[in-house]
Amino acid sequence: MSSENETSPVGDGASGGTNGPVPGTTSVPAPGAVGGAGLAEAAPVRFDTKITVVLRDDLEPWQRLNVSAFLVSGLGTTVPEVIGEPYEDADEVSYLPMFRQPVLVLEASKETLTAAHARALSRALPRAVFTSDLFATGNDRDNRAAVRALPTAELDLVGLAVYGPRNAVDKVVKGARMHP
Repeated sequence: MSSENETSPVGDGASGGTNGPVPGTTSVPAPGAVGGAGLAEAAPVRFDTKITVVLRDDLEPWQRLNVSAFLVSGLGTTVPEVIGEPYEDADEVSYLPMFRQPVLVLEASKETLTAAHARALSRALPRAVFTSDLFATGNDRDNRAAVRALPTAELDLVGLAVYGPRNAVDKVVKGARMHP
């Protein structure tokens, strides 16, 4: 779920399928909206928070996808409010819940990514890192050992996920650009 506009109709599943206000969001009634909010007449939701992934611009396509998936996987357990409600289709088949808001995916040079990491640390925002060493490991234990083996300043970052207030995240990722 990558989106530039970071809005979604209320109750479409992108916000977790909730029927009421989603915590951390603000919305304005749609012009002319009357009665229950159907998909076509629902007002957009603007999130007060942001989930952003920044990928180093020299990664191979498969690495970009792999790094993105790993980076966002920790947010739901650490920051449970980012997860919406479970999904269900018209045949009442259930599906796992997903993020309640879009995930913005950006790319940046190694230097910009390192600076973003430093800013995320200085603001104490929830974050995840993926280092180049993790491409050579095959499990969580070895991944954690590879990160632990190096001081913060020596981490060879290839990806960073950060979550927090919109303005704070925007300042952290300054200099990164939309992923193509």
